Amino acid sequence: MSGLLEVIVRHAADASRAEDGGADRLELVGSMEHGGLSPEPGVVEQVCAATSLPVRVMLRLREGFGTDGGELVRLQGIAGAYDHAGAAGLVLGFLNGHTEVDVDVVLALVGEREGAWTFHRAVDACISTDRAWRELRHLPGLDAVLTAGSARGVAEGLDELVQRARGDDFARGVIMAGGGLAPEHVPWLVRAGVRAFHIGSAARPLGEYKAYVDPELVRTWRTLVDEQVAAHPAPASP
Repeated sequence: MSGLLEVIVRHAADASRAEDGGADRLELVGSMEHGGLSPEPGVVEQVCAATSLPVRVMLRLREGFGTDGGELVRLQGIAGAYDHAGAAGLVLGFLNGHTEVDVDVVLALVGEREGAWTFHRAVDACISTDRAWRELRHLPGLDAVLTAGSARGVAEGLDELVQRARGDDFARGVIMAGGGLAPEHVPWLVRAGVRAFHIGSAARPLGEYKAYVDPELVRTWRTLVDEQVAAHPAPASP
């Protein structure tokens, strides 16, 4: 299995530059406020027209990982608009008041959809990540879980990511490491079997989201991931 490199983009120019740098997939956000919020459907259409890469779109309207009945109806409508605009999938994750995966809400958004989607870093905010991972494995269409292993980022969660990847076939297959990911983390993760990586600020000069994606920075990550995956075949199942 080759490595997957996903890059956060905010507009069409970002998308074409990420593709030029060798990205495999794009995550489109409207803004990075509160860790990423939904874009307007018109922006989704522009981005999808600017790239041949699959575009997954953030479905999140406010700070935190909760929602309510009224907002859920709005989220369903927005998801439909993203489909019409050409999105390849969604990026979402909702928790209930006990900071557990809100399975009912998630199923209301993805249960009848076709195609794959990403559960985002809400998993790192769960009170019990073990329970969260048990629930995630039953969600239809899920093929990526964006996680840092810790709400504080990969630097703090690296050991957790490595241990989970080594000990859980399902997790190893869907973990997409991201959230403060640094180049020095990649070899450890690849040796544990992780094959998907997600960058945002690391793809921009000085790590500033006000700057456009830099194709050369993306290319550096592309080379790093490819070299590490080639050097470290996936481990056998535990």
